[in-house]
Amino acid sequence: MKKFPTIETERLILSQLQEKDIPFIVEYLQHRIYSDLTSNIPYPYTEDDAKFWLKISREAFESNSGYTFAIRDKEDHIIGAIGLHDREDDKAELGYWIGISYWNKGYVTEAAKAIVDFGFKELEINKIFATHFPHNPASGRIMEKIGMEKEAVLKQHIKKDGEYYDLTMYSVFNDRD
Repeated sequence: MKKFPTIETERLILSQLQEKDIPFIVEYLQHRIYSDLTSNIPYPYTEDDAKFWLKISREAFESNSGYTFAIRDKEDHIIGAIGLHDREDDKAELGYWIGISYWNKGYVTEAAKAIVDFGFKELEINKIFATHFPHNPASGRIMEKIGMEKEAVLKQHIKKDGEYYDLTMYSVFNDRD
């Protein structure tokens, strides 16, 4: 794909991250809860972290190994992000976060359904998987709502801040019509 895709859903626009998003990303991810609930968001989250994330997101797209979309409302304001990253062998990992004030409104589920469809239809991926910490069951519920099934509990799979954490893994396969 030469041009980064834009995907529109009923309430959202999924599009490429932009420099203008950096202050909002930093503001959203200042809350410690993001670091506590994810394996790869540091705390405190700085402007340099956001700039680096934007850079690696662009590089992933350019190398055809990943798509990181800003989740935007219809007024084009970023409210979160969602990504699909190639893990070779026709599989990709789904990841996401959304601003606290947008939690429990179905936005991530709506965005994730669109991204899974994009992965299967446009990228012809066979398997899409996602993981969550057991202490973040809300993320597991999103995975279930988009058709994923629990596949495994990966014991002490992540080391973060000097501690080992289990991850629960969900997946869905491209065998849908």
